[in-house]
Amino acid sequence: MTIKELTLHAFQEFANGNLEPLRPLLHENFVEHSPGNPSGRDAFIEFIARAPVAGAELDLQRIIADDTHVVVHYLMTTAEGSQAVVDIWRFEGEQIVEHWDVVQAV
Repeated sequence: MTIKELTLHAFQEFANGNLEPLRPLLHENFVEHSPGNPSGRDAFIEFIARAPVAGAELDLQRIIADDTHVVVHYLMTTAEGSQAVVDIWRFEGEQIVEHWDVVQAV
């Protein structure tokens, strides 16, 4: 599978409430660049399971990929409103080693 396909599969599973596909996809020493979010696979998964995104409706707009990065653009809707989100994931092989994001209220 390409990194784009791996990311799409994980996104679809996560959007359906299944966090388990994240575990093999995230490197053990995964680095999170968003302020306030923890680094490390287990800490990040635990954090994201309690974050608003875990219960949100996620409407995928596009996925863009090159050799080492995948960019995912989607609309996240919660009871509080909607936000446009762009996640940037850097891969080494078939695992994510870094993440950045940009979030904007709609």
